[in-house]
Amino acid sequence: MTSMMRLISLNLSINNLTGVLPSDFGKLKNLEALDLSRNQLSGNIPASFSGLNFLSVMDLSYNNLSGRIPLGTQLQSFNASSYMDNLGLCGPPLTPRCPGDATNQDSAGTSGAEGDKTEEEDDGLITLGFYVSLVLGFIIGFWGFCGPLLLKVSWRNAYFQVWNDTKIWNCHV
Repeated sequence: MTSMMRLISLNLSINNLTGVLPSDFGKLKNLEALDLSRNQLSGNIPASFSGLNFLSVMDLSYNNLSGRIPLGTQLQSFNASSYMDNLGLCGPPLTPRCPGDATNQDSAGTSGAEGDKTEEEDDGLITLGFYVSLVLGFIIGFWGFCGPLLLKVSWRNAYFQVWNDTKIWNCHV
């Protein structure tokens, strides 16, 4: 099957297929649609699946697949329903981590809120550069507005005269 290099679409769903997926599945570079759902396929999803760059439709649901879903832009873009009812599968988009995945922090024994960070919390946007920009923005904005008011008496008088002339401050009791 993997020698059909120009294959664009493959639907072998509901065929009672057994066995493992071929490890050289990645040779089907032109494959755009793959449906192997509702069979009895077992084993891991081969790493070569991550090389299927044109794959826009995929369904591997209702099989007996297990292990980590190979990392690749295509495979993580599919909905979790594409992998449904493969109880041994793990990794994005099903779960953030697979059992046994431990970072150095986790294995060091951290627990509680710090050890249970999700991918959404650790998105990399809050960095040292963010804090430096925040402080610089505040300093420049504050002194850009208040500096002239403190240093130039005529500007300060004009600013407070505007506030004095508004109807908000001229309320009589």
